[in-house]
Parts: sequence; structure tokens; C-alpha cells
Amino acid sequence: MTILQITWEASPVIFSLGPLSVRWYGLFWALSFYLGYEIVSRIFKKENVGQQEIDSLLIHIALGSVIGARLGHCFFYDFDYYISNPIEILFIWQGGLASHGGAFGIIIAVFRYYRKVSSKPFLWTADRLLIVIALGAMFIRLGNLMNHEIYGYVTDQPWGFKFIQNINQWMQGAEPVFTPPVHPTAIYEGAGYLFIFLSMMWLYFRQINRLFEGFMTGYFLITLFVWRFVVEYWKEPQESMTGGFVYDVMGFFGINMGQLLSVPMILLGIAVLVYSFKSRRPAIENAASGKK
Repeated sequence: MTILQITWEASPVIFSLGPLSVRWYGLFWALSFYLGYEIVSRIFKKENVGQQEIDSLLIHIALGSVIGARLGHCFFYDFDYYISNPIEILFIWQGGLASHGGAFGIIIAVFRYYRKVSSKPFLWTADRLLIVIALGAMFIRLGNLMNHEIYGYVTDQPWGFKFIQNINQWMQGAEPVFTPPVHPTAIYEGAGYLFIFLSMMWLYFRQINRLFEGFMTGYFLITLFVWRFVVEYWKEPQESMTGGFVYDVMGFFGINMGQLLSVPMILLGIAVLVYSFKSRRPAIENAASGKK
């Protein structure tokens, strides 16, 4: 079989001004917040939520996602290192963010927002907010692609990517050392997250009057983490642990840390869907009266 090897030589840096470098990862992260804010603002204003609540939600999500993603990476994927070097947990510019931790951080942030600020129910907020969280997840995976990270096992498929392994040394002038063709799992994940975003946009703008409160939250949790679970079969494991009870559990079931952490999120999504259909509370306030 003839392999079309895609040699990925994109630089993680867009441009530099002296010691300051602007990276694709940071740009995509910022873009996800900007577009997410714009979309959520339009949705909330459409349903008569005040600007103060919208701005407060943005702050909660920004803090919750970053803190949760960082702690998730440190505790679930490289615990031994960070427990010995706790100060480096704060060194977020060195990289290391976990989507499972980010999701958990967002849940806590939205719950606090619901208790302290929001005039709407918790699931009402989550149904709308998670639309743009899916978009943000897609942008983060694009950033991973530009960073030559989060890739998979060696493959003979024609879309295999050859990434630069010594990316930091290469950026300092060294010759690039390429991986063999591997699965571009950042693209796999990003494509799935883009589909989830587009499908949730369709659900909100075309089907919201037919849905129950919580349906979109359950749909998000199930589809995103089922897809994450599946992609892990092609992805190089990221965890550093080599022993302990959790490691034994993963070995027994033949799964890695990313898959193990996806299971409770999938179960939570199923529970939310069951609650949604049992409560039968309209997803939009005027749905019960048939208004549009």
C-alpha cells in the first residue's frame, strides 16, 4: 500500500516581538472565548437575560475552565511529578490542560453562577452554555495540532501525519526529528467537537420548542465523551502513572486514563437525559404556550 505521508511542519508560533511570542494555541483559546461570548450573549439577550449576568458568566467560565483543566492535567496525567513540584502547577504557560478537568471546572463554575448570580435554572444555563463549550473544545484541539501534540499510534492509513518530536529544539534551530506516520487524533477529536457544536446550534435554533430542559446538556455530555472515549483507542496514552489501584483498574478493563475519566461524564449525561424526560419541563419558557 502506498502511504501518502503528511509531513506537518507548522510552527506553534505565529510571530514574535523580541522575547514575546504569539502562539496559535493562545490565539485559538482566546478565539474560543470571544466567539463563545458573542454566541451566548445573543442567545441570552434573545431570552431577556441582562448584560450583567452574561458578563458574570464569562468570568466564571474563564476561571472554571482554566483552573479545572490545569488541575485535571496535574492530578490525573502527571500526578507524581506535580506532587513533587507543586509550585509548577501554577506554570500554566508551560502547557498541560486536560479536557476532563476543564469540563468538571465548568460544571462547578456554572453551579456557583447559578447559586450566586443567575435568574435562570441551572440546566437552562447549561443547555445554552454547552453549545459554545463544544466550539471551544474544537479550537483547543486545533491548538494541539499546531503544537505537534496529542497525536496517536503509528498508522499505515493515507492520512497519517508525521509530527515534529523535538518541537522546542526545532524552534531554536535544530534539525526536525519526525515521528513515523501517526493518527492525527487532534483532528479526529476536533472534527467530532465541531459536529457537536453545529448539531447543538441546530437543536437550539430549530428544535428548542420541542425539547425539554436538560436535553441539550445530556446530549452534550454523552456525544462529546463517547467520541472522546472512541478516539482514545487511536491516541498515545498521556498519563505518566505506572502503578496503583487506578492503574490496575485501567489494566483490567483495557482502557486508559482518558477513557476512564470519560465514563462518569457519559453516565452523568444519561442521568440528565432521564431527568429531562421525566420532568418534561419545556426547554424554553414560551414553548408550553406554543409561542415562537
